[in-house]
Amino acid sequence: MKSFLEGVINRNKYMCELGKVADYIPGLSTANKSHLGICIIDTSGEIVIAGDADIKFTLQSISKPLTLMLALLDRGEKYVFSKVGMEPSGDAFNSIRKLETGRMRKPFNPMINAGAIEVCSMIKGKDSSEKFERVLNFIRLISENNNLKVNEDIYSGEKETGNKNRSMAYFLKGEGLITGDVEDVLDIYFKQCSIEVTAIDLAKIGLFLARGGVLKNGDRIVSEHIATIAKTLMTTCGMYDGSGEFAIKVGIPSKSGVGGGILSVIPGKMGVGIFGPSLDLKGNSIGGIAVLEEIAENFKFSIFN
Repeated sequence: MKSFLEGVINRNKYMCELGKVADYIPGLSTANKSHLGICIIDTSGEIVIAGDADIKFTLQSISKPLTLMLALLDRGEKYVFSKVGMEPSGDAFNSIRKLETGRMRKPFNPMINAGAIEVCSMIKGKDSSEKFERVLNFIRLISENNNLKVNEDIYSGEKETGNKNRSMAYFLKGEGLITGDVEDVLDIYFKQCSIEVTAIDLAKIGLFLARGGVLKNGDRIVSEHIATIAKTLMTTCGMYDGSGEFAIKVGIPSKSGVGGGILSVIPGKMGVGIFGPSLDLKGNSIGGIAVLEEIAENFKFSIFN
């Protein structure tokens, strides 16, 4: 498997030159666009790494299904989805248009920025610091890495440039969907996006989801139903407004982030972590998608086969 993965990385590395790194958040623009790496961990615990899988980057939108699982534990499915929908938006991840014009009058799903900000407002805790610590500790738990922490430079950049996210949050507050202090909610969101990981960490989270919410030691952290909700929304909404095309060409539950990561799940089999900071026009790792497409085709991993 290792030699195969190394070949996949080498065959698709040229794709990185066709994209560009995110530059609208200070700190992300310093990434090396030629980096491309993958980690796969199967249910037996075998870890296979190829390329630049040990380079640190920030979760960005990959944090969204993770915080969603915690919110579902805290509030329950009925409450969570009374405030955020389950449908693809068809718009860019940072679009505000349908908040006002959409028939639902709430974010279309938890994988777009508005929906993720709404989900952050549901996390329990006495203040924003405690709420974020619960988010961080949950992600540490399911990644089985207690050393995860916030990249403070990226976090500062998120706060400095996050005015569009602020506009969404204040709109949600005005609609009565967010309760509590808007800036506190945004602080949780900015921090969760700034948690630093590697492709190896993502593969471990993917394996957690592949097992239906169970850790390597057998401990169940979320119900199988909650894990299924996360994987379903990753399938329908996880690759921004390229989710439909990705479902056809790759067909595995995945969530991307503009830091260059992709978290993927082959249910019942393995978790996959990708790092490739060169992005396509929709904000997905251009090399990462090419790698996943070749792997899915070779092993017939699509859940739709």
